[in-house]
Amino acid sequence: MNARPLLIGSLGFAAVSVVAFSLWAFGGRWFHSHGGDAAMYSAIAVAFLGLTGVVLHKLVRGERPLARFYAAFVPAFFAYAVVWCLAWFVIKGSPGEWVGSLAGSLVFSAVVMKRMGATTAILNTGLIVFVAHSLGYFLGGKVMYGILGGCCADLFAGWSREQIKIVAMLGWGLLYGLGFGAGIGIAFDRAQRE
Repeated sequence: MNARPLLIGSLGFAAVSVVAFSLWAFGGRWFHSHGGDAAMYSAIAVAFLGLTGVVLHKLVRGERPLARFYAAFVPAFFAYAVVWCLAWFVIKGSPGEWVGSLAGSLVFSAVVMKRMGATTAILNTGLIVFVAHSLGYFLGGKVMYGILGGCCADLFAGWSREQIKIVAMLGWGLLYGLGFGAGIGIAFDRAQRE
């Protein structure tokens, strides 16, 4: 495996993820009185869908990389988001997160692979994306809740509770983006190697 898609995916999607998570970190209170969680999650999804191609289209080789990236990524990410949200809202809690991570990663990979013309290694790729996604998502959550729980109090001496909360939330976005981005890079690379 070439390290280039892994680096482009992880670093690029991490940047997009921090921007998207900033809607939650800085706008959570606003969304609470302007459409609630549904509006906030929708805005975050739009940020992911709109910005990811600008940053990650270099994962696609050949002609029209931006159009071809979006043609695969948009339906894949939309399917991932729907499956993940269903698991989160129906199953709830940690089991819902794990089911969402697995099912979302599998559906994301299947759509990317099919849209890019791959016919084999779909399940294998989905499991790799699941591992990368889960590492980023769950490690990010642990870091966020650890910071909010006071694990790094000396590091944040003199900071307000709100400032610490924002850093913790954006930290989750960064780690989620690094993990899922690595999976995205791998999925696009494997799809084109077919």
